[in-house]
Amino acid sequence: MATDKDKDNPTDRIKDSAQQIWLAGLGAFAKMQEEGSKAFEALVKDGANVQKKTQKAAEESLSQAQARMAGFATEFGAKAAGGWGKLENIFEERVARALEKLGVPSAQEVAALKARVAALEAQLEHPAAGAAARRTATTARKKTTAHKTTAAAESAALVKKPSRRAAASSASAARKKQ
Repeated sequence: MATDKDKDNPTDRIKDSAQQIWLAGLGAFAKMQEEGSKAFEALVKDGANVQKKTQKAAEESLSQAQARMAGFATEFGAKAAGGWGKLENIFEERVARALEKLGVPSAQEVAALKARVAALEAQLEHPAAGAAARRTATTARKKTTAHKTTAAAESAALVKKPSRRAAASSASAARKKQ
């Protein structure tokens, strides 16, 4: 039997601790063999519950992220469309100014000219109707106010206004004659 002197030896204490650990492990192994299938089934059930909770949380996070991205996409699309609209307006204004500087008639001036040509063609085809059209045009010119009310008056006013190119060529022709 071990004496008090032997138990004080550190090596003996380590052997005793190791023996107890070994016996505890064997006891746990025996207990697990008895209740192992029950514990395994309980662990599987707990794992399935955790997986369901985790999957549900992940789906919620995904749906929130999708909603945020859809909102960002809508907002970005609206801003981009507004930017393109502004850019388009700026481009149209610059093209209109450049065409005006070159003396190209505007769409309104071309429309007025077409109306005037149509009226002149009508006068040539029907001289009696042409006289009536001339009287109407004369009457319309007399009644012209700040707000022109007839298309004939508008077309007459636009056609009579010389373009910049015509005015420039007339001025240069007058200079050459002098």
